Amino acid sequence: MDISNIIKNLHPLEVKVLLKYSDKDELTSEKLINELNYKEGHANQAFSWLSGKNLLKEVGRKAHTYYEITEMGRALSENGTIEERAIAYVKENGAKTLPEIAAGINVEQKEIGSAYGPLVKEGVFKMNAEKKVEYTGAALPSRIAVTSELLKKGCKAENGLLDNANLSKEEQEVIATLAKKRGAADAPFKMIERETVIHKIVADAKQVVDALKKAGVTGNEIGEVTPKMLASGDWKNGTFRGYNIAIPPARIIPGRTNPYVQFLESVKDKLCSLGFQEFDGPLVETEFWNGDALFMPQFHAARDIHDVYRIKNPTHAKSIEEPYLTNIANVHKNGGNTGSRGWNYEFDHEFTRRLILRSQGTVLSAHQLHKAEIPGKYFGIARCFRYDKVDATHLSDFYQTEGIVLGDDVNLKTLLGFLEMFAKEIAGATEVKYVPGYFPFTEPSIEVHIKHPVLGWFELGGSGIFRPEVTKAMGIDCPVLAWGIGIDRMALMALGLNDLRELFCEDIEKVRQRRAKF
Repeated sequence: MDISNIIKNLHPLEVKVLLKYSDKDELTSEKLINELNYKEGHANQAFSWLSGKNLLKEVGRKAHTYYEITEMGRALSENGTIEERAIAYVKENGAKTLPEIAAGINVEQKEIGSAYGPLVKEGVFKMNAEKKVEYTGAALPSRIAVTSELLKKGCKAENGLLDNANLSKEEQEVIATLAKKRGAADAPFKMIERETVIHKIVADAKQVVDALKKAGVTGNEIGEVTPKMLASGDWKNGTFRGYNIAIPPARIIPGRTNPYVQFLESVKDKLCSLGFQEFDGPLVETEFWNGDALFMPQFHAARDIHDVYRIKNPTHAKSIEEPYLTNIANVHKNGGNTGSRGWNYEFDHEFTRRLILRSQGTVLSAHQLHKAEIPGKYFGIARCFRYDKVDATHLSDFYQTEGIVLGDDVNLKTLLGFLEMFAKEIAGATEVKYVPGYFPFTEPSIEVHIKHPVLGWFELGGSGIFRPEVTKAMGIDCPVLAWGIGIDRMALMALGLNDLRELFCEDIEKVRQRRAKF
């Protein structure tokens, strides 16, 4: 072990840890934060650097589960849970229909539906011959009282966090049904799983510690002289960290376009050269344009809160353009003038005005249909938002290139040609395959898959021919090809990357070295 070289390269964060603790101490980030006044990032840096010098080793990990109360949970604690309020309302007002209960306690119908099912199974509610909900008089299940108590505990807890280890077995079982790991805006609690890494200083580090003490190094050496130190003269009484004048100066690098931005511009250039016109739209959309206008039923699974971000204020748009609102409502109810039977349900005019962040690029096509020229070709690059688990091929904030082609002569073969162009000419894929898919707004529907040299096969995007329920309601009576391609995923291939997160890398050096393959 080259002691002198190690000492020269020790950062003050490392020095303080070595001087403070021995090989018998178990070290965690929390311990360094409390005892050395480190920030969590500083503690993790110290552990990483010391481990790299073989002065520290990991000896164990402890998993912890916490439950953080959400705004919804605080509201339920203050006003009562849906079950409690529903039971109280029926007790006081007698048998009522589910919509009447929802209106009576001022909640959405689907929330009452979610509460009603368990209460029926537990014998608290029953449906009478008039399709009204009755209270049976049965004792309330213990989970309701436990839920109420958990909500109170969550509101009183420090930082709103409940430690799973401190809860009773019954409380653990109940809170597990109330919490979500992600997309917890519609859950009383958010589940947070943390892992504490435990380190120990290795025995050989004693030689380094002795050398530090002998050299009088404390970790409090001055690393830079500030104007305040110059003004006060404090620098005269301090000792300074070593400074290596042999370190080369930073390179001066001329500015250039970000590689991903350059790729996006190249996609735009290629599409414009093919005669496409670019369209755009707002990030905040209504449920009408984001889904209703695309013949997605209002009860479709993809419309659930787990898939979209809702706007807190304002929650709803003031109005929807006519005659498109009426046309679309009729299509959903009975098919309107499209020859379809529709979805056969009562269209919710309140729900359709709800504001959300755009979850799919196809909303741009919906906006464009009623003002498009025939024949015509349009495209847009849309930033979209969805709850999703972030990994190498998924982001919760992503981009799609969306396009439509209108004309009496376009068909499935035309669409496949465009998809092949995206896969080979833009993404640079060498292997492409088409898979039958399902989307409420296209028939037929096709998914295009490409093969990445490291990640293997993954879906590039979806496409198809718009259904008449989408086009006729907007005044279009000809075939319309449509696609929504993950442009972030195309960039993986074009830029030679293996992880979508690298597109938005904070390491400027990696960004400087990146080169597009187009």
